[in-house]
Amino acid sequence: MSAGELRLLLLLLVALRARAGVGSSPAAAGLGLQVGFYRATCPVAEDVVLAEMRMILEEDRTLAPSLLRMHYHDCFVQGCDGSIMLRSRSGKGERDATPNRSMRGYDAIGRIKARLEAVCPLTVSCADIIAMAARDAVYLSKGPWYDVETGRRDGDVSVAMYAENDLAPPDSNIVDVKTFFSVKSLNAKDIAVLFGCHSIGTSHCGAFQKRLYNFTGRMDQDPSLDARYAEKLKKLCAPGHGHGHGHGAGGAKVPMDPGSGFTFDLSYYRHVLTTGGLFQSDGSLRDDPVTRGYVEKLANASSPDEYFADFAAAMVKMGRTDVLTGRLGEVRPTCDNLVD
Repeated sequence: MSAGELRLLLLLLVALRARAGVGSSPAAAGLGLQVGFYRATCPVAEDVVLAEMRMILEEDRTLAPSLLRMHYHDCFVQGCDGSIMLRSRSGKGERDATPNRSMRGYDAIGRIKARLEAVCPLTVSCADIIAMAARDAVYLSKGPWYDVETGRRDGDVSVAMYAENDLAPPDSNIVDVKTFFSVKSLNAKDIAVLFGCHSIGTSHCGAFQKRLYNFTGRMDQDPSLDARYAEKLKKLCAPGHGHGHGHGAGGAKVPMDPGSGFTFDLSYYRHVLTTGGLFQSDGSLRDDPVTRGYVEKLANASSPDEYFADFAAAMVKMGRTDVLTGRLGEVRPTCDNLVD
């Protein structure tokens, strides 16, 4: 099966899951979540997470984008249920899926969980810790502070295939991206807003080198990629590192937002508008009237205030995806339990 045929098959599976009702409705799925869920049972929960995050990022600031990415990957695969933390005996869990092989931050979430277990045993879920850590990662990178709804419980199923099918690869076009996001009831504006997460972090060459060396299978370059930017990337990424689904498939590390890779700001949108961005999916934001309009507006904005408000709303919306609340799921003492 060719790569194109495989992509069509995956998109068909995504669409069928949505039509069958497997996709999420954040408004409905979010029932049971609330700001301050732990106010009575563990009032120090958010303070503990923030304090630990400060220390974690002081030790390694590159974990900020990783923990933000972890929340996205957790929510898009079976909902925001902490299942990305589970370890698989068979090597077929979410951690083992191609999009997650470069994922970092598992130890950081485990460290926060251990601290919370010491003060509030069996109270705060791993899923909520991931959501709060993502918010704090943004805030500590000079991004917005926003209220995180909590009350999620943890799932105990982790399947690599779900991650392979439900996460849009970096070489997605805008039609593909909209399909993957619509399954989670996220619209075009949400896409443009959430892609701003690429304001911080890096990627290995393998995730985007197809744009540089073999865009259409004819050893060509993506014509939508700015030529000067492409030449800079080629100096960092020689051909032959392979092409992967995710940010970790071989090669040197390249900033997703050159010159501002550790600051959560608007420069990502200026970068996308002028160069086409690092990933094909970044550049695809220019191919839809809604997403392009948003990119242009933020690229020319004098203040990040509107974006920060939009980002907070989009993250809260995403954080409601297929959550387990009430008596569903569990609150386990450790996040990285072994499953089959």
